[in-house]
Amino acid sequence: MTGSMGGLLSATGGLGLFLLGMGLMTEALRSLGGHQLRQALLGFTRSPWSGAAAGAIGTALAQSSTATTVATVGFVSAGLLSFQASLGIILGANVGSTGLGWLVALLGIKLDLARLMLPLVLVGAALRLLGRGRQALVGQALAGFALLFVGIGALQQAMAGHGVLLDSGRFDAASGGGRLQLLLLGLLSTVITHSSGAGVATTLAAMAAGAIGLPQACALVIGMDLGTTVTALMASLGASLSARRTAAAHVIFNLFTAVVAFLLLPAYLALLQGLWPALAVRDPEFALTAFHTGFNLLGVLVVLPITGPFAALIRALVRPDRGRLIDELADTPPADPLAALGQARAALVTWLQELLQVLRDGLANGHGGSPRRSERQLALLQADLDRLELFLDQIHLTPSQLPAHGALLHLLHGLDHLQRLHERCEEEQDRLRTAATSTSLAHERQQLSATLEELPGLVQQGQWLQACSLVSACAQAMHRRVGTYRQEVLAAVARGELDVDGGTVRLEAIRWLRRVSLHLERACHHLGAIAAQD
Repeated sequence: MTGSMGGLLSATGGLGLFLLGMGLMTEALRSLGGHQLRQALLGFTRSPWSGAAAGAIGTALAQSSTATTVATVGFVSAGLLSFQASLGIILGANVGSTGLGWLVALLGIKLDLARLMLPLVLVGAALRLLGRGRQALVGQALAGFALLFVGIGALQQAMAGHGVLLDSGRFDAASGGGRLQLLLLGLLSTVITHSSGAGVATTLAAMAAGAIGLPQACALVIGMDLGTTVTALMASLGASLSARRTAAAHVIFNLFTAVVAFLLLPAYLALLQGLWPALAVRDPEFALTAFHTGFNLLGVLVVLPITGPFAALIRALVRPDRGRLIDELADTPPADPLAALGQARAALVTWLQELLQVLRDGLANGHGGSPRRSERQLALLQADLDRLELFLDQIHLTPSQLPAHGALLHLLHGLDHLQRLHERCEEEQDRLRTAATSTSLAHERQQLSATLEELPGLVQQGQWLQACSLVSACAQAMHRRVGTYRQEVLAAVARGELDVDGGTVRLEAIRWLRRVSLHLERACHHLGAIAAQD
């Protein structure tokens, strides 16, 4: 009983390390902004075929489909890669994952990835603690990436001796029911150990020792391949909509290949027995690895030409959360740059409308309405912002498309101001509360609230000239008020009517109001400038 409880605690600790690593890596990638990284990823995923090649090569080099899958979900969650662009990498990773089986079968090598990751944790932690700027963020990303596999290693160690719950030799692979039981056993083994590579290597060793035969090993490997989807699902917990769709695509593709492999297994064994019977006797490891690679490669060749319909299927199955704003924005821009800019502008206007609602709620209630509702809205807005930023980053204009250059520039300016406005709402809740509750700021609060009430109607009707005039008047009034309000607050502190901390809070609140009105003014100016060009 004590041993079981200790194993359970160790397993939960390993799961915690995995989730912590995922969070650290995603946060660092988002903070890095990764323009160069994003360009490299976009270059590798220009087409599903190049993405599949990148996924296969990367997985073969890392000797872990988990590394590729989790990193891809992390890139999507951080807004560095779109959902559709990630599909090729996910598909290719399945083919690359068979590389470890070939190494074990041909060379007898087994890679302990968790142990290799431990020095990377130290390197990442050192960079995070001693480095500055981008170096510190790179260190955090490395440490998070390494912790993923340290956590998986802890899970494996905690579950040592429990990975194979049943003796696979008891099942008859000649019958459909026996093969299905073996498949489920392989799936369960991978779910527990979180490593299909370890399971495949163990299966190869067991087959080489004569503990199981080739038919049983093939059925086990199908289940182990399917079991790897649990890792992708874990990595998508609490992630963005696109990241969840990437994980769902991994699940559905692996389920498809598992069904195909299960149905083709009797034919493969019969063909092998008829054409090359000695192989199954003398080199069953080679025959098993060839089967593993074959059904994954077949699945990729079937799905890659139809990645568009496949992506549409995933979108239909994984619907956006309620309140999702710009889900209809394509993962990649259309070929016509004017159409692409039109889609981006529509998405940005929708995003502005929702952010105005967050600000209205915050000023009306003093704490953004329900704190959890406000945090959820801001999280959804951030995910949409990541998608919109990635969308704009993929629009490439030629020198001859001069009008489109101007529209793109205004869009980028507008996006920047709204992003900074989002940061004001996300990181400065205490200042919002002071602005919403302080009696000395009642006039300024009412002025901004009135502006926020009238602005959405003007934006919705496309009356950008009136919207800009309205917000500009508010911003100028706030700017003029800051100086006199500062004198009033400091005088109150000098008279002993306010302590220094209270005065500082009020000054920060009036500056918050000024920044909010300024960013709104600039965002409306740039969106209105685009409308004027139409």
